[in-house]
Amino acid sequence: LFGGMLADRILGQRKTVIIGAVLMAIGHFLMAVESMFLVALFFLILGNGCFKPNISTQVGGLYPEGDPRLDRAYTIFYAGINLGAFFSPLVCGTLGQIYGWHYGFAAAGVGMVLGLVLYLWGQRFLAPDQLHKDKAAHVEKAPLTHKEWQGIFGLIVLCALNIVFWTVYEQGGNTLQLFADRNSDWHIFGWVMPSTWYQAFNPMFIFMLAPALNILWGWQSKRNAEPSSVTKMAIGCVALGLSFAPLMFITKGMGDAQRISFLWLVGGTFIYTVGEMYLSPIGLALVVKVAPARLVSMMMGMWFLSSFFGNYLA
Repeated sequence: LFGGMLADRILGQRKTVIIGAVLMAIGHFLMAVESMFLVALFFLILGNGCFKPNISTQVGGLYPEGDPRLDRAYTIFYAGINLGAFFSPLVCGTLGQIYGWHYGFAAAGVGMVLGLVLYLWGQRFLAPDQLHKDKAAHVEKAPLTHKEWQGIFGLIVLCALNIVFWTVYEQGGNTLQLFADRNSDWHIFGWVMPSTWYQAFNPMFIFMLAPALNILWGWQSKRNAEPSSVTKMAIGCVALGLSFAPLMFITKGMGDAQRISFLWLVGGTFIYTVGEMYLSPIGLALVVKVAPARLVSMMMGMWFLSSFFGNYLA
């Protein structure tokens, strides 16, 4: 939330993203030193706060207002994020489990630096920051209109519903990972897959599903049958709920020491990933569509704040 306000009012989105990336890189390298754990988390929190809302809003700046392709644009962006999320457990998780966690965390720092270099190189393709556009046009700050307040109120209501979604979804990073480690059988023809690789399945499904869903939504749009943003988000909630049904079935009466095939976890993960694709990138696009332009990063921060409450409840 504060990272979004910083961009909207003082620095602009680009500078805030760069500061965030630098802070996160420092945080990852500090994670490699065990005694610096809490200091490292502090840097990661500050960095992510500056980075996350402002990198997301810049996608919206690439499209004119009201462009129907925005949902699909955010789906591509979301797939890009998850390309990194796919490789991170394979690289960092494997290094951590086999050689030592400080190697895994240092590798994350290297990845963050490479990401920053790519962002600096690619800045010429981005739209100018809203803050700088307003300053160049000498736009005076006027009170929010009735329509803008309606948009803000609508987003607050959606954020409240978003909390429930992330309460269920965020089990993927804690309870489901613990279940993967303690109660899942990772043997494949005599080879044992590292349990941290479970974290790679969700992002893998995301970049597999992104082109398929974009084709589907494009096809629906041509026939004026594409669901609204809110309808897509409702479909996402239903899919998320259904994803736990297979796990409920197979774990009924299961003892603490018993193990099930990891494929049950993978199947449930595929279903909740479909739900995620119908909700999360669509929510990002909706923030850009509805929020007042001068508050868009702050409202994006509010959207991510709702996932904090979801994590807490999970």
